[in-house]
Amino acid sequence: MSSRCPELVVLALSLLALGGCEREQRRFSEPGGSTVTVTTPLSDIRAGGVAVATPVKAPYDDNAYAISEGQRLFQWFNCAGCHATGGGGAIGPALTDDVWIYGKAPDQIFSTIVQGRPNGMPAFGARIPNQQVWQLVSYVRSLSGELPKTVSPSRADAMYFGKPPAEREPVTQPVQP
Repeated sequence: MSSRCPELVVLALSLLALGGCEREQRRFSEPGGSTVTVTTPLSDIRAGGVAVATPVKAPYDDNAYAISEGQRLFQWFNCAGCHATGGGGAIGPALTDDVWIYGKAPDQIFSTIVQGRPNGMPAFGARIPNQQVWQLVSYVRSLSGELPKTVSPSRADAMYFGKPPAEREPVTQPVQP
């Protein structure tokens, strides 16, 4: 009987340790459809004065699963066809730098995907549910280093394309002549 006592203590401690672990929540679909919508104006021009913008937080910025889903959707919807694999830029602008034509705030990226932009960016609002748009928003923000490394996609670009993901490459400053 005394030989089983240490085993029971170890088992009890293991169960207590596992009970204290907390996983991130994986929402496979939003209840009742996606309730998070944003209407972002396309310019800062306001009739009668200056309006103060309220910052919008993307619902998936702290969820590694949703960001990896955004990475999958980035390939699936052929965003890489214009923005290049890893968001480095090709026909469309780069998504890995800190210069953004239409803004890099979550609501601005959401509006860009949903409403489209002149001269090339098609509107995907009628084709992609809002939940998936927000997943794409969080993935695009991770490409430019806007999110912490702890929530970067678990399926790295390196698995598909043989190079490290853009957010893991060191930042280099241009050489001044």
